Amino acid sequence: MKINDELYVLELPMDFGGGIWIMNLSLIVDGEHGLTLVDTGLPGQADLIEQAIAAEGLSVSDLKQIVLTHQDMDHVGSLPVLKERTDATVYAYSEEIQFIDGSRPSPKMPPPERLAENPALAEMINAIIRVPVDVSIADGESLPFAAGAVAIATPGHTPGHMSLYLPNTKVLITGDAMVSNNGTLQGPMEMATPNMPQALESVKKFLDFDVATIVCYHGGLVSDDADGQIRRVAQS
Repeated sequence: MKINDELYVLELPMDFGGGIWIMNLSLIVDGEHGLTLVDTGLPGQADLIEQAIAAEGLSVSDLKQIVLTHQDMDHVGSLPVLKERTDATVYAYSEEIQFIDGSRPSPKMPPPERLAENPALAEMINAIIRVPVDVSIADGESLPFAAGAVAIATPGHTPGHMSLYLPNTKVLITGDAMVSNNGTLQGPMEMATPNMPQALESVKKFLDFDVATIVCYHGGLVSDDADGQIRRVAQS
């Protein structure tokens, strides 16, 4: 789905809890620096991502950068295959790299008893192949690609969660820092956010940006009074 000349949203299915949810991956177009993919879906979805890119008239061969908002398996799952196929440079926020590359265990790893009760979840987690992050991103950094996207450290959902802001088009890519429901913005999913107070404090950082459109990884687009909706969530 084309949002503007800089941004496409790729919708991928996610089978969760017996129902199908949609993950919304962001694809940033930069004529000088090629395509940048924000997050990579679940393990086994590389072909779907390629097909979604092709459906927009673009080519995965032009994918030069992959930016990861955080460590969760529905965001890093297809990274190994995409990295192998494209040799794209992988970027992540400095505090999150240790969990993405596996040098430290994820603080969100389900306990063994839960994995024993849910073999499908255990199989999916075991399918994750850890990939080194090539470049560390700092909070507030303006990227020299991806249409000059600005990195925003938004910890809480994970220790090093990161969101992105596209200044030219006033688009906020939240990752999992916020979710939406039929165009209504909400805070992060409490059941999946270990540090809710910190996550809600992170939402307040979005107030520093002039936002016209929001892309939530879970829930998709929010365009009706985007700034006002951010204020409502930040003040709740």
